[in-house]
Amino acid sequence: MTPMIKELPGTSNEGQEAVAERKELILHNDDVNTFDYVIETLMEVCLHEPLQAEQCAMIAHYKGKCGVKSGDLPDILPPAVEMERRGLTVTIEE
Repeated sequence: MTPMIKELPGTSNEGQEAVAERKELILHNDDVNTFDYVIETLMEVCLHEPLQAEQCAMIAHYKGKCGVKSGDLPDILPPAVEMERRGLTVTIEE
């Protein structure tokens, strides 16, 4: 299953030369996975340091979502797919 990719209104590049655009991998709160599991996954998949992973997990819990990685689509699609495979809810946004 491929993570949902959201395109913001007015950001379509129809008729324009394709340009690499930075995307953001967003972790969503799911009320299913434990903090420890989310932190471990962020450390393994996104290569976060323990404190960074803990902060992202807390932000996602209290605010509903948190950006955990940014870059070009080819750079963030593999971690997004792996996080979904591990049962986390993620999207890719511009």
